[in-house]
Amino acid sequence: MKNNKKINRIGIDARFYGPIGKGLGRYIQEIVDNIVKLDQVSEYVVFLRRENFSSFKSDNLKVKKILADIKWYGLAEQILLPFLISRQRLNLMHFPHFNVPIFCPVKFVVTIHDLILIKFPTQRATTLAPVIYKIKNFFYKIVIALAIKRARQVLAVSEYTKQEIVRQFKIKPEKVMVTYEGVADLARDKINDHQPEDILKKYHIAEPYLLYVGNAYPHKNLGGLIKVFSLINGQQRNLQLVLVGKEDYFYRRLKPPVANFNGAIIFPGYVPDGDLKILYARARAYIFPSLYEGFGLPALEAMAYGLPVVSSNKTSLPEILGSAAVYFNPENKAEMKAKIELIISDENLRREMINRGYLQIKKYSWSECARQTLEVYNKILKKL
Repeated sequence: MKNNKKINRIGIDARFYGPIGKGLGRYIQEIVDNIVKLDQVSEYVVFLRRENFSSFKSDNLKVKKILADIKWYGLAEQILLPFLISRQRLNLMHFPHFNVPIFCPVKFVVTIHDLILIKFPTQRATTLAPVIYKIKNFFYKIVIALAIKRARQVLAVSEYTKQEIVRQFKIKPEKVMVTYEGVADLARDKINDHQPEDILKKYHIAEPYLLYVGNAYPHKNLGGLIKVFSLINGQQRNLQLVLVGKEDYFYRRLKPPVANFNGAIIFPGYVPDGDLKILYARARAYIFPSLYEGFGLPALEAMAYGLPVVSSNKTSLPEILGSAAVYFNPENKAEMKAKIELIISDENLRREMINRGYLQIKKYSWSECARQTLEVYNKILKKL
């Protein structure tokens, strides 16, 4: 008897797949890689850019790669991407970020990581001229609003983000499902074969030091951290602050004010994973001074490397980090200073927070995130 069971065809916008997409790229890579392993029934069409086209590989014969060499956030995305999507005869599309084409030709799911463009708009977060920035920000808000309104399901990466979406866009809570991101257990990863001292010397780092890894956008509050560190440095001259992140406009803007610190503040730029593991392993603490986070993955990754975390108490961070971080109000410099000094000086507290961190990261799994996302696909497809 002939089997007429319908095979669903699902598209995923993976143009930010891998390291080129930073934190968002990590989310996309983990979601795509895990879903195409989990689902051996549906067909998948994965849209990639030229830079990451060869990076994505799958043994699943029902997976097809499409070159969609279209920049994010531009007009071409709105015009050309719907054309590429329409040619693939998809039943469902997943956009892992808010930038859904207004004229998307198929039903879709969208992941919203945060509402920073709405909740934390600032001219300081761009290199654009003020008028261009305002026009572009206005357009972004329209795209976000339409994506949330038209989506069959909205995925949020935290309860905090879900509540922000519900309040901001006046939608029913059941339309938004929370799928927490994951974190790998990195503590047992092999450390670079080179002597740790050689790696630290390579980046002009001397112990003891505080560590931050990530970008330098204004909401990350690195300027505030530098001001607090200047107060600590006045009392502890042997302490360094290491700010790891690929050099860009925002990092370059931080450098002039720290020129008089005599090497106490280090900007290593991009650091490869093998070296970065040593920077984590030898740091005294990880500092996360952010004013706004939809999830806060960098702090969890620091916990996975065995670092005690001193974190902002804003937005989603208490939800995600739980009791495994020492918290401060990032807008209160005296409080931030006191908590950083506490974790530096109290060895018993450091050990306790390290152990709590190892327990906290077990709550987050990329495979579980992918499984929940696949459930959403299947629930929607059954109704179509």
